[in-house]
Amino acid sequence: MEASKLRAECLNARWFLTLADSREKLEDWRRYYNEVRHHRAIGYNVPVALQNLGGAASPSP
Repeated sequence: MEASKLRAECLNARWFLTLADSREKLEDWRRYYNEVRHHRAIGYNVPVALQNLGGAASPSP
């Protein structure tokens, strides 16, 4: 993940009220970025599809 994407799409776009709130919001964004958001550089696929050939989402923490 690029640091500039994290800052532009997550950190600059959200207010974090507590440490727990920040963890929840960052995890939600990470899942969106890796499991939902299509990336042009990999043929408009989602990154998780490249790791899990079955297309399964990452396990819950």
